[in-house]
Amino acid sequence: MTEATRHEPGTPCWVSLMVHRLDATQEFYGELFGWRFEPGPQLLGPYVRGLLGGRDVAGIGRLPADRDLSPAWTPYLATDDADETAEAIRCSGGTVAVGPLTAADAGRLVICSDPAGAVFGVWQAAAHLGGAVVGNPGTPAWNELLTRETESVSKFYKTVFGYELDPVVSAEPDVVMLKVGERPVASLHGMGASLPRDRGAHWMTWFEVADTDAAARRVTELGGQVLLAPRDEPAGRLATVADPEGAVFTIVRSAGR
Repeated sequence: MTEATRHEPGTPCWVSLMVHRLDATQEFYGELFGWRFEPGPQLLGPYVRGLLGGRDVAGIGRLPADRDLSPAWTPYLATDDADETAEAIRCSGGTVAVGPLTAADAGRLVICSDPAGAVFGVWQAAAHLGGAVVGNPGTPAWNELLTRETESVSKFYKTVFGYELDPVVSAEPDVVMLKVGERPVASLHGMGASLPRDRGAHWMTWFEVADTDAAARRVTELGGQVLLAPRDEPAGRLATVADPEGAVFTIVRSAGR
């Protein structure tokens, strides 16, 4: 288990899920990943932090009863100045939906979308640095943007966060790595016409597991769904699944583990 420290600007530093049934969702992820829960900042309503070994991993909040939104995992990208980043998002063709808002003494947040409509968050850390554990089963392993094409959207993320863009030569024709310095931190995947019409452009969070096949079976036992069966890829053995409310995520046993 490796403890994370303060995240460099542009680095995914937190993942959060908003759902309709908070108690049932806590039970699902608690059983699947071994998370325990503590209250978090109640800025937008009831919110809990999932912990492993007493350290923060991810957040889950309850959607307002009058909001008919689909639950989805949302990555937060680190910034040193949430207000400045929000303005850069607006000026670069993105949309700021919420914030910047101060979450008690934890930090300052923005919820926004890129020009293709993919929702993500921005986090300026104060007392809460973000995810405090990496590398263990049950922790976020990667974040990937699934979008129609990467050329225009990669320019947006480079302008706002200063990423280095590194096209990937692979079986997939349109993949770009986002780098902070020399370190890959996320990827963009242009899917063309195969992008799901019912979801549009969206960020996908990957969670590390000890055994992808066993975890996929456990997802179904707990009331979720396996959308893409376990398969071997260069990144490791992974499966695409959904929780009981339909929030989609990827489970992976990373290559080399």
